[in-house]
Amino acid sequence: MAGICSAFLAIKGNAMTGSLLLRGMLVGVLAGFLAFIFANRVGEPPIDLAIIFEEQMSALEETANATATAAASVEEEAPLVSRATQATTGLATGLISYGAAIGGIFSLVFSVAYGRFGTLGARATAAILAVLAYISVALVPLLKYPGNPPAVGFDETVGSRTTLFFVLLAVSIALMVVTVMMAQKLWRERGVWNAVLVSGAGYMVAIAIVFAIMPSINEMPEGFAPLVVWDFRIASMGIHLILWTVIGLAFGITSERLLENRDRPRLARA
Repeated sequence: MAGICSAFLAIKGNAMTGSLLLRGMLVGVLAGFLAFIFANRVGEPPIDLAIIFEEQMSALEETANATATAAASVEEEAPLVSRATQATTGLATGLISYGAAIGGIFSLVFSVAYGRFGTLGARATAAILAVLAYISVALVPLLKYPGNPPAVGFDETVGSRTTLFFVLLAVSIALMVVTVMMAQKLWRERGVWNAVLVSGAGYMVAIAIVFAIMPSINEMPEGFAPLVVWDFRIASMGIHLILWTVIGLAFGITSERLLENRDRPRLARA
C-alpha cells in the first residue's frame, strides 16, 4: 500500500509540475507581449536617436576622408532586417520568446519553493519569488553594467562587457540563493521580520563588495546626449519590471486554484 501511494504521489507530482510549467510559459508569453508594448513605445525612441547620432558621426568621418567615402559607397549594403521590422516584429518575437522561457523557469523554481515559506499560499509565494528574481536577475546586474543604446560602447570591448555582465548575473543569483537559505534558518529561530532584515542586509553588503571588486565600464562617446542613455536604461529596467511583475502576479493567480483548491485534498486522501 505504501508503494502504491508513493507511486501515485510521484505521478501526480510530475503532472502537477507539467501543469505549472505550462501555466508559467503562457503567463510568460503574456508578460512578454505587455513588455513589448512598453518597449516599443518607451524604449524605441532612444534607440532611434542613438542611431541618428551614429549615422551623423559616420557621415562626418566619411566627409573627412574622401577615399573612405568612395569605398564605403561601393561596399555599403542594405541591412538584412529593416529598422521597422526590428522595432516591431523582431522586438515582439524576442520579448515573447524570452518571457515564455523565464516563465517556464519561474514555474520550475516555484514548484520547488512552494510550501517552503511557512504557510504562504501560491499567490504570496509567486510574488516573493518574482521580487527576488527581479532583484537578482535584472536590477543588480543592470545597476553595475547597464544596457547601452547604439553608438555607446566600443566594438572591441563587447566581449569583455558581456562576460562581466554574466559573471555578475551568476554571482547575484548565487548570493540570492544563499540569502534565501539564511532567511529560512533565521525565520525559525528569530521570526519573519528579523529574518528578512538580517538576510536582506547581508545580501546588500555582499553585492556592494562585489560591485567594488568588479571593474567599472564607462564608454560614453563625446557629444552623445546623456539623456538618451538615461531614457534607454530606464526603459530597460521597465521592461524587466513589467516581465517579473506580470509573471509573479498572473502565475500566482493561475496556480492558486490548481494547487490549493484541487490537489491538496486529493493528495491528503491518498
